[in-house]
Amino acid sequence: MGNRVVYVVSDSVGETAELVVKAAVSQFNGSGTDIKRIPYVEDTSTLSEVVSLAKLNNAIIVFTLVVPELRNFLIEEAEREGVIVNDILGPLIEKMMGLYDISPRYQAGLVRKLDEDYFKKIEAIEFAVKYDDGRDPRGILRADIVLVGVSRTSKTPLSQYLAHKRFKVANVPLVPEVDPPEELYKVSPNKCFGLKISPEKLNNIRRERLKSLGLDDQAIYANINRIKEELDHFEAVVKKIGCDVVDVSNKAVEETANIILNKINNRSAF
Repeated sequence: MGNRVVYVVSDSVGETAELVVKAAVSQFNGSGTDIKRIPYVEDTSTLSEVVSLAKLNNAIIVFTLVVPELRNFLIEEAEREGVIVNDILGPLIEKMMGLYDISPRYQAGLVRKLDEDYFKKIEAIEFAVKYDDGRDPRGILRADIVLVGVSRTSKTPLSQYLAHKRFKVANVPLVPEVDPPEELYKVSPNKCFGLKISPEKLNNIRRERLKSLGLDDQAIYANINRIKEELDHFEAVVKKIGCDVVDVSNKAVEETANIILNKINNRSAF
């Protein structure tokens, strides 16, 4: 007698059903069973062929079909031909519909789309951490968005917020004594955003920062003349880049992010 056969049928990749089958087969020592996957099923003719093969090989059909027409057709066709089928998703979807009084989307492949979205977000967050505060200028050329500004203009929290929106963000701090990385002048100005702030607002922020660290709030870091020097340097750099500038003086991180995302969306619309 040949190997037992299980047909795995899906209107998506079929990974879910195959994993369930492998788990079940493992309870029988995992040997002597061929799992044949038929993915991306979109028509009833394919289902008819699978039922015929299953009948010929005395096989079981395990399936994840979320489109009701395909699911019902397979169940009815298999019953007519005396083929055993096992519906992985259908019964659970029906129970959730009844209990929670909600309607499913009946769209194939949503789990994979959710997974891809999740991993894209994680990748963006890791990117923002790796290329935070100008620690590696190579990230500037790889980034979707580059933030430029003096210290305490919310570059890091803004980078993380945008990363959760699936954008790879690098940020670059500007100080008069250090030349900006050359990559900053090679990247497209459309990707760059300068973060502008008023001297008075920055002075208050830096003084509070120094106090929180137990340091003298009269240090050069919070000196108003020093701050103006830094902001003049900032203006010169962003003018040379030719990028948009967003005034963050009285804005929350979310507001600044929305301004940047709107600008990006408007550009992509043309």
